[in-house]
Amino acid sequence: MKNEKDANYSATKDGTALDQHFWNTQWEAKTTGWDIGYAAPAIEEYVKTIEEKAIVILIPGCGNAYEAELFVKLGFQNITLIDIAPKAVEILQEKFNTTPQVNVLCADFFQHEGQYDLIIEQTFFCALPTSERSNYAKKMSELLTPQGKLAGLLFNRTFEKQGPPFGGSASEYRPLFEPFFTIDKMAITDKSIPQRKGTELFIEFTKK
Repeated sequence: MKNEKDANYSATKDGTALDQHFWNTQWEAKTTGWDIGYAAPAIEEYVKTIEEKAIVILIPGCGNAYEAELFVKLGFQNITLIDIAPKAVEILQEKFNTTPQVNVLCADFFQHEGQYDLIIEQTFFCALPTSERSNYAKKMSELLTPQGKLAGLLFNRTFEKQGPPFGGSASEYRPLFEPFFTIDKMAITDKSIPQRKGTELFIEFTKK
């Protein structure tokens, strides 16, 4: 298993650290309610529009990485997956053990180093406490090549229970990302699964 330093988030949920131990426990207990079992339809539609198959792609907080399966199926050649949970990484390494196009890392996103043309967001942002959101936007910008893109889905709703997931709205997100990105698209998608209908924003941001 590849590791990058110590993967550990300092934020808390009801006094519990949202760290590697927390997320690994969710995987060990199979309490992965965010997993829909396939790539989100809005992301699939977007990926199918990308013609250049040699771009370098990152999927952080990737979970079961159905998006990576989609990329491979469509002929993309360079996909890196990051998850903080060793159990998730173990599952991924088995899943992609004969897929050289996919590199799997057990790592803290905020300590990761690299350069990518495209980063896919899918239920990673909402897993981070709101105090980390500015750091998320800045780190995404740092990891992207000039004119690189951040694309995917953000929740456009609040949650009754304390997160994760942590919700929000377009009006909250825009000031976080505008210092680093041109907002090409941020709108409610009509491609959500039924359970999330009307509550997801599809985003496409270009690094400034």
